[in-house]
Amino acid sequence: MTTSNVEVPSAVASPTTASVDVSMFEYTPSYCEENVYLLCKKLSMIGVADAEGSDLFVVFISNENRFHCGIRKLAQELMELFSGITMSSASRLFRVVHAPLFLRFFASDRRHMKDSVGNWISQPPTYENLVAEDGIVHNLDEYIRVSAADMVSDIRDDSISALLSQKFGLVVNESQLESFFTHIC
Repeated sequence: MTTSNVEVPSAVASPTTASVDVSMFEYTPSYCEENVYLLCKKLSMIGVADAEGSDLFVVFISNENRFHCGIRKLAQELMELFSGITMSSASRLFRVVHAPLFLRFFASDRRHMKDSVGNWISQPPTYENLVAEDGIVHNLDEYIRVSAADMVSDIRDDSISALLSQKFGLVVNESQLESFFTHIC
């Protein structure tokens, strides 16, 4: 799909999800960012998404205090997810990251899941820590950190182009979010 001169992945070209069973996916409570990482990989591997995940986007919902993350392929599913989040809409910002970039550059050594004396707050996954292809071992904070100063001023072709090329994606507010996904879908 193209928007002017920007090539945008088609979010409607994926196979049916009828044969997908939730037990196919790895899940560790309290490690949502890693669960989303593994979900993107698995959806691409089993053919529900494009092989590179180019039709997937990861969304971090954040403010100064906490965050939530998720993955969505269409604007309607995205808006349904947000309707269940109780964070004040005035403080909510969204970091949208193209899944192929997230899969290449996200890293977590799980330091955020230890208390001040080094004990696990929640039992970690059994698989190895996620390390970015550039060798970075932890950058979760860069995905979570958002501010109004980081927001895209408006949704244009150069915003879409930036989304598809920047490893930490783009920050949008709630009123821009649906417009953003409508623009690329």
